[in-house]
Amino acid sequence: MMVVDQIWTGNALRNFNYLIVCDETGDAMAVDPLDHQKCLTRASEKGWNITKVLNTHEHGDHTGGNGPVIAETNAKLLAHANAGPRISGIDVGLKAGDVVKVGTSVELEAMDTPGHTMSHICLRTLSDSPALFSGDTLFNAGAGNCHGGGHPEELYHTFVAQLAKLAPDTKIYPGHDYLTNNLEFTLDREPDNEQARTMLEKLEHTHDPEDPIVTTLEVEKEINTFFRLQNPTVIRRLREVFPDLEDEPSPKTVFLKLRELRNSW
Repeated sequence: MMVVDQIWTGNALRNFNYLIVCDETGDAMAVDPLDHQKCLTRASEKGWNITKVLNTHEHGDHTGGNGPVIAETNAKLLAHANAGPRISGIDVGLKAGDVVKVGTSVELEAMDTPGHTMSHICLRTLSDSPALFSGDTLFNAGAGNCHGGGHPEELYHTFVAQLAKLAPDTKIYPGHDYLTNNLEFTLDREPDNEQARTMLEKLEHTHDPEDPIVTTLEVEKEINTFFRLQNPTVIRRLREVFPDLEDEPSPKTVFLKLRELRNSW
C-alpha cells in the first residue's frame, strides 16, 4: 500500500515536496525534494529509506535538493528522458508509459505532460487508489505557466487529451500551494461559480498548507477554470476582454486566452 507524505516547504515559492512510500518495505521515493533537510528528516523520523528521487521537471525549485538527498541516501535519480541537458546526473530517463516501482507494493505510471516545460513528467498511481503527482502542470484550481521553456498549446493538449480523461476520484498532488489565489482567478473569470466561492470562503479561515486540502479531478472540473472551457460565463467574460473572440470559440482558444490572462493577473 502507498503512503503519501506531502511536505510543505514554507518557502516564498510555496513548494510542496513529496515522499511516496511503500508501507511493506519502508522504501520511499522523494519527488522534487527541494527542502532536502525536511525530506531527509521526515524519512529518518518515520524509518523510511529513500531509494529514488524523481524530478517532475528541470526548474531549480524542483531539482535544487537532489544533491544533498542523493549524497545522503545513494538514491537513483529519475526524470524525463529528454531532460538530460538540464538535469545533471539522471540515472533513469522516463518516457510515457514507463512504470516506476517503489518497494514491493507501489507502482506509478509516467505520463509525458508537456506545457509548463517540454520535458515534464506527471505520475499516476497504478497499484493504489487513483492519484496524480502533477508537478507544475496541474495545480489545485489552476494550471502551470509556460514561461520557463514551455508552450501553452502543448499545455492545452495535456489537459484535454490526458488529465481530463483520468478517473474522477483521482487525488491531485501538485508542486505548489496556489489554491486560494487560483480560486480568486476562477471567480474573476466565472463569478457565478458557487463551488469555487464556497471553497474560497471556507479557506479564508481554515487554509493551512501544513495540512492542505487534497482535491480530486472531479472537484477540479468544478473549480478550475482551465477545465471549464465551454462554460457560458467563462466565454462571456472572455469576450469582454477580447471583443474579437468568435461567437463560438473552440476550447483551445478559450484555454489559450485564459492562460494569457492568468499570466498578468
